[in-house]
Amino acid sequence: MQTVKQSSSSARHEARSPVDWDRFGRIVQQYTRFLLTTHVRPDCDALGSTLAMASILESLGKEATIVVGYDMPPNLRWLDPLGRILRMDRDVTQADIDRFDVLMVLDTSAWAQLNHMESVIRSFAGPKLVVDHHVSGDDIGAETFCDSTVEATGRLVAEAAERLGVALTTDTATALFAAVATDTGWFRFGSTTSETYRLAARLVDAGARPHAIYADLYENETLARLRLLGRVMARIETDLDGRLIYTWIDRADFEATGALPTDSEDMINMTLTVDGTEGAVILVEQPAGGAFKVSFRSRCAMDCSKVAGQFGGGGHKAAAGAMLQGDLDTVRRRVLDAVREAMISRQ
Repeated sequence: MQTVKQSSSSARHEARSPVDWDRFGRIVQQYTRFLLTTHVRPDCDALGSTLAMASILESLGKEATIVVGYDMPPNLRWLDPLGRILRMDRDVTQADIDRFDVLMVLDTSAWAQLNHMESVIRSFAGPKLVVDHHVSGDDIGAETFCDSTVEATGRLVAEAAERLGVALTTDTATALFAAVATDTGWFRFGSTTSETYRLAARLVDAGARPHAIYADLYENETLARLRLLGRVMARIETDLDGRLIYTWIDRADFEATGALPTDSEDMINMTLTVDGTEGAVILVEQPAGGAFKVSFRSRCAMDCSKVAGQFGGGGHKAAAGAMLQGDLDTVRRRVLDAVREAMISRQ
């Protein structure tokens, strides 16, 4: 195993990082058995960061187990070829949870995104840690290792590896490259910096293969997702003279196309490719009905995290989400009213 040498640019980045990695290292050194989890509807940053952190801990001789409250999204199973991600109440019981020393939550600290593991987190008796890059979150009784200025939680996990003196294996580098690449829109979002490319280069040096990762992510579509995409794009509407664009997905769309809830991921970003758009919204009805997952995007002065916060959600300035109860008309009216106000007041 070849150790990846830390570049001077990386050292400069970490020197100004608000994360106390020395404290993190002391905690890791003190304990043996680590339980890792992340948010519902996980993306590559959530899954890649969690898988990479588990590998890092194991490289230090620790026991690391990943437990979540959902099945692995089919389109992201390639990230976990060994089936390391376990499901609570199916693969793991509460009695199993009680044997762990430390609980670590990655890529969120919001109760709304942890409802599948909320009882586990609240009842956990040992130390709890959060590693995250989101602006907003809740007090879940954990010690936080967070930096909202970085582009992805994957960045923080890579920093942790370097500060802990852990070499990046090919699998770890692949997971982290997928995390960073997807959370930056394949390096096209405003969160991308020169440091992002330097990190990407180190991950490639460690064995990540960008062309293969891209193919697994974006060149492996199903007919069901393409049919769903067609329905969603066909009903797009605009407001504010084209500055605001929005669309929605209901349960009937999933039933008619055979698509899965995870197939709706990233569709909101496609709406922002329309010339003149500055804000975007997509509402996705949940499988049980009676609730909608709402995603917000901004490339103007509107702060998506503040808009989502009005509905109990959160995220970043340019991208955020929330879960709202109600029928389509009610939810759509409430959300669009809030977005219009935010966009108009911040012109």
